[in-house]
Amino acid sequence: MSILIDPPLWPARGTLFSHVVSDSSLEELHAFARHQELPERAFDRDHYDVPQARYQQLLAAGAQPVSAGELVRRLIASGLRIPGRFRPEKLDGILRRRFARTLPVPELGKELLNAWSEPHRKYHDRVHLLSVLEALDLLTGKDFDPDERRILELTAWFHDAVYRGTATDEEDSARLARHRLYGNTSAGMREEVSRLVLMTRHHDPAVDDRLGQLFSDADLEVLARPAPAYQRYAQAIAEEYSHVPRGDFARGRIRILEGLVAKDRIYATTAGQQSWEDAARGNVQRELEQLANWLQRA
Repeated sequence: MSILIDPPLWPARGTLFSHVVSDSSLEELHAFARHQELPERAFDRDHYDVPQARYQQLLAAGAQPVSAGELVRRLIASGLRIPGRFRPEKLDGILRRRFARTLPVPELGKELLNAWSEPHRKYHDRVHLLSVLEALDLLTGKDFDPDERRILELTAWFHDAVYRGTATDEEDSARLARHRLYGNTSAGMREEVSRLVLMTRHHDPAVDDRLGQLFSDADLEVLARPAPAYQRYAQAIAEEYSHVPRGDFARGRIRILEGLVAKDRIYATTAGQQSWEDAARGNVQRELEQLANWLQRA
C-alpha cells in the first residue's frame, strides 16, 4: 500500500486538516477511504481532506506519514497530481482568456465552454481541452505561424465540442465548426478546422499533413502520461461509455488500442516520438493485457 498522509497543518472550519493521497492509483486511495469511512465529499480530485482528529487513526490504519512537501513531490511524480490550473476555480478563467486570444468572439467562447462542461463528460472535458492546447504549445513553440496556430487552437476547441460517445461525434463537431466559424474566420480556415476535426476519427494524418500531425500528437499526448495518470484516463473513458455493455466496450476499446500499437509510430512528429512514443506504447500494452484478462474472466 502506498497511502500517504501529511501533518494536520491546513486550517479550515475551526480545525486543522491533513491530506491523504495514494502515489499508486486512485482506486487504492478510494478503497482506503471507504474502509476508513471517509466521506465522499472529502475527496478533492487527487486527495482526501481529513480533520486532525482522524490523523492518528489513519496512521494506525497504515497511512504513511510524510511531510507536506514530500507528499506533493510523490504525488507529482506519480502523475496523479491535479495542477492548480486544472481545478474548476481556475480552469474556466484560463480557457476564456485563451479563447479570447485565439478568436475575440466572447459568445462563441462561452458556448463552447458550456459544451465542454457537460456533466456526462468524464475525460473529454475542460481538462482535456486545456491539456490539448498546452500540448500544442509544446509542439509548436513560440515562432509558429500565427494563422496556423489559430487553426490548431480552434481545432482543439471544436474537436470534441459534440461528445456523446457515438460514431458521429467527430462529424457533428466538424459540422458545428463550419457553422459557428462562418462569418468569424475565412472560408479556408473554417474548412481546415473542419478537416482536422474529422482527422481525429482515426488519428491517421498523411505524411505531408503537418498540421494534422501536430494536432493528432497533441490529442494523443495523454497516452504517454505516468502509469497511474494513464489508469485514471482509462477509467474515465470507461465511465463515459457506461451506457454500453461492459463486454462490448472492452472489445471496442481493444480494437482501438490494437490499431494504435500496430502502427509503426503512434506519434507523427519527431518531438512527439522523442517525448512520448515509448511511454505510450507501454501504457497501451498494459491496458490491452488488462482488458484481455477481464474478458477471459467474464
